[in-house]
Amino acid sequence: MTEALRAEWTKLRTLPGTGWLLIGVVVLTVAVSAAVAAATHQSSGTGEDPTKLSLAGIYLGQAVVAVLAVLTISEEYGTGMIRVTLTAIPRRLVLLAAKAANVAGLTLVAGVLAVAGCLLAGSLMLPAAGLDPAHGYALVSISHGPTVRAAIGSVLYLVLIALLSLGVATAIRDTAASIGAVLGLLYLPPILAEAVTDPLRRHLQQIAPMTAGLAIQTTTNLRSLPIAPWAGLGVLAAWAVASLIIGGLLLRLRDA
Repeated sequence: MTEALRAEWTKLRTLPGTGWLLIGVVVLTVAVSAAVAAATHQSSGTGEDPTKLSLAGIYLGQAVVAVLAVLTISEEYGTGMIRVTLTAIPRRLVLLAAKAANVAGLTLVAGVLAVAGCLLAGSLMLPAAGLDPAHGYALVSISHGPTVRAAIGSVLYLVLIALLSLGVATAIRDTAASIGAVLGLLYLPPILAEAVTDPLRRHLQQIAPMTAGLAIQTTTNLRSLPIAPWAGLGVLAAWAVASLIIGGLLLRLRDA
């Protein structure tokens, strides 16, 4: 396993797009959060969630994470390099585990930087927009327990999105189809949920990977959520595990 981890790390870090995609995760996530904070103007308490607003960039940053994870394996199928990889590492589940560990580690680092940048932007910009204690809002601060939970959960969310995407790409193999499938799985259910009424809408929100997973960012009015924050992240974890299991089985059963 150690040799597989080292080999996959060498392969991943030497790909020309890896560094740019990781930078893209951080820059896009922080930029979107800063734009949301800049566009927010609130003079009285009306139920806004400053922490969730600060982490709004995760909504788009996850797409770059998905692309990074998909390319981790789909590019090898596209170039035929997967045959060489399987010759060097014939134990296919070990190979997948090594890829998962590496992409999860890189996403973890990028996620920590992105979330820290988002919270910094929120803490600096939202009070000027009226989201401050004088108007009934808690400051965005790591001394605030719910904010810490939302920050940690957001990093874990990005890691789980990476693992989900890796599993999907392992099963589908094609880069474009895999990216389309992951983005559809993330962004289509919320649209469908808005087209139906309760209780079906609530059930869709409870089982959809993005809406369930992003519940971890909410720090106010928790009773209005369709699913509790940690339970929602658990739903996303179940999606990620299921995709890796399916991808692993297909990797083991099919020819390269």
